[in-house]
Amino acid sequence: MTRVFVLHVDLRAPDSPEPGAALEEALSLTRAIGLDPVGGVVVPLPKPHAGMLFGAGKVAELKARFAEEDVELVIVNGPLSPVQQRNLEREWKVKILDRTGLILEIFGERAQTREGVLQVELAHLNYQKTRLVRSWTHLERQRGGLGFVGGPGETQIEADRRMIDERITRIRRQLAKVVKTRTLHRAARKRVPYPIVALVGYTNAGKSTLFNRLTDATVLAEDMLFATLDPTMRQLALPSGRTAIISDTVGFISDLPTQLVAAFRATLEEVLEADLIVHVRDISHPETEAQAAEVMAVLEDLGVPSEKREGMVVALNKIDRLDAEAAAAVEAQAGRDLDAIALSAVTGQGCGALLREIEARIFPRRLALSLHLGHGDGQAVAWLYRHADVREREDDEHGTRLDIEMTEKEFFQFRKEFGEKAEVLRREALAAQ
Repeated sequence: MTRVFVLHVDLRAPDSPEPGAALEEALSLTRAIGLDPVGGVVVPLPKPHAGMLFGAGKVAELKARFAEEDVELVIVNGPLSPVQQRNLEREWKVKILDRTGLILEIFGERAQTREGVLQVELAHLNYQKTRLVRSWTHLERQRGGLGFVGGPGETQIEADRRMIDERITRIRRQLAKVVKTRTLHRAARKRVPYPIVALVGYTNAGKSTLFNRLTDATVLAEDMLFATLDPTMRQLALPSGRTAIISDTVGFISDLPTQLVAAFRATLEEVLEADLIVHVRDISHPETEAQAAEVMAVLEDLGVPSEKREGMVVALNKIDRLDAEAAAAVEAQAGRDLDAIALSAVTGQGCGALLREIEARIFPRRLALSLHLGHGDGQAVAWLYRHADVREREDDEHGTRLDIEMTEKEFFQFRKEFGEKAEVLRREALAAQ
């Protein structure tokens, strides 16, 4: 077994995660590829050094520790330039992976579909292009030109870079065909048509477990980071007997390598196409708020419209891991938030409520209402014009009467926002959309 040591580089940036939690995530990422770290530490770094990232004293201190513990692989939870990586490997006499390289290793092991494999290889090649300076220490040597391996005087690094470029071109061509096929599949689904629900969330938030619970599927669901890398879609039976399609997607993570954000954009197109997004959160995780913020940032980067992000259902998962008091607090929070459902994908608690909420969102029940508001309720009237379909308005000395159509959810949101300001004169249910 390879002896591995993990370093988390704490740059003390204002938006940096809590160092202990960041180190624990790095250790989890390391275990996700079957490695068992012999140790890990947080290294405070007020100012990165260009040549070796760390100062000379810290480099020497870590070198002695690695030698004492027979460390063979060091994982640096942070970005390393090719020069820094090469210099540290020479100094410490160990192999080094930075955060990007580690995540690429995980993705390489997990990807199973044709598209997933191609996208991981593309990301890896783009990353490796910048690391050739590390891989080759004999760049001054030239090899004779043999025609098919390059012209006269071509250096080893030039030949390798050219081979990588050629492979990248071939993969992009193959990916274009795969993406075209997926586009045809999406077009076929639209002809059905079933609404699409996409599960998103931080890696290891429990998306695949929830997916299996809701669909009786057998997607890989393990307590490890990035257990799911390929999009999986299944039919979802809703409480009324209607059908939707639900998609399980790759988990998000902070500081996701830029190569992978670009490479997996096609995989995450299901999120862009979805009629409803369900944001699965591990509510038991100490960094749950930071993880949620990261997911929202990635969705924004992907181009998911703001109205779709604001209209997400939030599944507060893993309440079974909380003590009774904390679980009650989460359930109370969900009760106050119209968009949140407290649940456990493992035990099934709250999953029925989630299905009912999904159905209410994608097949909203509409109401025909006649409301009366006073002259001082201008904000409430403006809200109704923004969110409801105003059919008729009548103003008199007593105030304003509005005949409107709106969904049940919109009505409850109105009541939450403005209390009992509007007197309900008439209310009847219309057919669900």
